[in-house]
Amino acid sequence: MEDRPETVDTSIDVEPELPSTILSDEPITFKVWRPAVKEEVGFWYPVMDFQRKKTKFDDEFVDEKLSRKILEQAREQQEELEDEHQIKKHKPQQKKTVSLGKTPDDDESQSDDEFSSDEEVYETIDVNEDDEKALQAFMSDNPSVRRTLADIIQEKITEKQTEIQTQMSDVASVQIQQLDERVVNMYRTIGQILTKYRSGKLPKAFKIIPSLRNWEQILYITEPEKWSAATMYQASRIFASNLNAKMAQRFFNLVLMPRIRDDISEYKRLNFHLYMAIRKSLFKPAAFFKGVLLPICESGDSTLREATILASILAKNSIPMLHSAAAILKIAEMDYAGANSIFLRTLLDKKYALPYRVIDAVVHHFLRFIPDKRELPVLWHQSLLTFIQRYKEDISTEQKELLMELLRSHTHELITPETRRELVNSKCRDVEVSEMESEIVA
Repeated sequence: MEDRPETVDTSIDVEPELPSTILSDEPITFKVWRPAVKEEVGFWYPVMDFQRKKTKFDDEFVDEKLSRKILEQAREQQEELEDEHQIKKHKPQQKKTVSLGKTPDDDESQSDDEFSSDEEVYETIDVNEDDEKALQAFMSDNPSVRRTLADIIQEKITEKQTEIQTQMSDVASVQIQQLDERVVNMYRTIGQILTKYRSGKLPKAFKIIPSLRNWEQILYITEPEKWSAATMYQASRIFASNLNAKMAQRFFNLVLMPRIRDDISEYKRLNFHLYMAIRKSLFKPAAFFKGVLLPICESGDSTLREATILASILAKNSIPMLHSAAAILKIAEMDYAGANSIFLRTLLDKKYALPYRVIDAVVHHFLRFIPDKRELPVLWHQSLLTFIQRYKEDISTEQKELLMELLRSHTHELITPETRRELVNSKCRDVEVSEMESEIVA
């Protein structure tokens, strides 16, 4: 122990004597003193010494990358300890947040992480070859010719050069202007970039295309048929967000739909980015139905694989009732093709409260097959069963009798008995109305 002055201060005292310079390489020593416990007044002894040698790394900090690795290792060790001692994890409750809308910078900072939540719902569709052959018997003998954006642009250029007036609305609505050679070269270069695009920011000149009056002409210069699948997804996001329903319909019909059909035909499955592009197009349901779904049904040459993939996307996404009702009405009034049954079944299975006009149109769609002597595919029987299960109490007594006659004309050993049972045990809408009237009178 060391002697201290006779005047004793009972508070903790720190030696004030420090080395002459803090930045020297000599050890820095701090001595902390406290009075003796057993009334040994005047005697002090050191409690602990703190020594540290000054180094050249004292002014440096741990960088962000190393900090992240340290935190990851600490988290992994914590998880191992919790697993070892069987400690239950309590997930922190997420706070509710309010979105104030997207800013232009949000589109630029698009990352690949947004796919993580959707990868679980993407699946490969397996198609039965027998069903596909049966469906081919109901394909149109003269399918409509597919038209792309390039076809329409070329027609418009030819019309302008030869000064021939055309009556085709698609061609007449395309705006053709004389473009500066520098603009053409710039968008051709952008087109070459888009053929190899995978992720990250898109050129800003590409993002402004939806705001241009002659956007179809500019889009044609970038050669959409050569875009990568990731580019098609980003383009669908941009055009669905910035175009009105009519213009978005043209993009979906002239650019997105041909690419989807070609991809399925070539690879027997749909690329994940194109799958996400279709999901994004559903944010404009009217444009999607008019630009993709209804043209595929009208073409009459849609394969079972195409219809099954598109129907799976429809089933997994929420669609407003009015748009779906209009699509059901249009499909029911079309000439029958095998793919129509798949789309009808998917939309009917959403259990919308459909207007009576739509229900009557679907009933008439099925009743048209009473005189048909062909053997109908299983998909047709499945769509009829779905309709009866969902809307058996929304049909009239007369329609119910005609549907019973239909079941006698076209039968399936497994599906028809179930359909008949549902139909027999149902109450018709006119019967329910008469009962309500009688109760009111009573």
